[in-house]
Amino acid sequence: MDLKTYLAEHFPNLTLEPPLFYNWDVGIRFELGISLMFGMSTEYYMEQVYHRSLELFKALHDQEDEVLFITQAYLGDKPKHKVKKLNLYRKYIKKKGPIRALSLEIFSGLDCEPDGMQDPRNTMYRYWTKCRVKDLKYTQLIKAICNHDVGIKPKIYHRVYFINISKKTIFHIYDDRGCDVISAAREELMGIYKEYNDWILDYDREIINNVFLG
Repeated sequence: MDLKTYLAEHFPNLTLEPPLFYNWDVGIRFELGISLMFGMSTEYYMEQVYHRSLELFKALHDQEDEVLFITQAYLGDKPKHKVKKLNLYRKYIKKKGPIRALSLEIFSGLDCEPDGMQDPRNTMYRYWTKCRVKDLKYTQLIKAICNHDVGIKPKIYHRVYFINISKKTIFHIYDDRGCDVISAAREELMGIYKEYNDWILDYDREIINNVFLG
């Protein structure tokens, strides 16, 4: 399953960049961490973040579902010939097959002026591979993603996306505050819209309600 072909077929013209929710018509933005709790207790705050992110992931992904596990990394001025496979794939995938099949696409000159010099810091390295949900150490992986900005290890600095091939959904935790879920069809998200309605970010609730109640 080629990533570019899959996106063109099921998510045409989608820019796989945050904010994912605003880049697609059918989606939900969930609140993971409530900022008031962070000031009271970082530990309690993060427990809520972990709980919500894992509950949403499990609600969207069955163990046998096939997923594309995507990482978009900005590696500064590292020479292209020295860019190797990210360690996080070896760390969070149980089987060697998906690791050996890891693909890499390089996008140079992002965010550059039309006539400006290319800055190597604007080069994006997109790694991806296909595996089943049961082959992922997803509990540890999701916690590491959530730890990005809060000074807790292990942490993952790169942008991570999970495309559920079976259900045609994309799941992205943008930081400890929240996550975006989008789908090729509204029906795939109706279940979590109803079950986790209290977790929907109030700022975007009206837009989301118009999609699922309209």
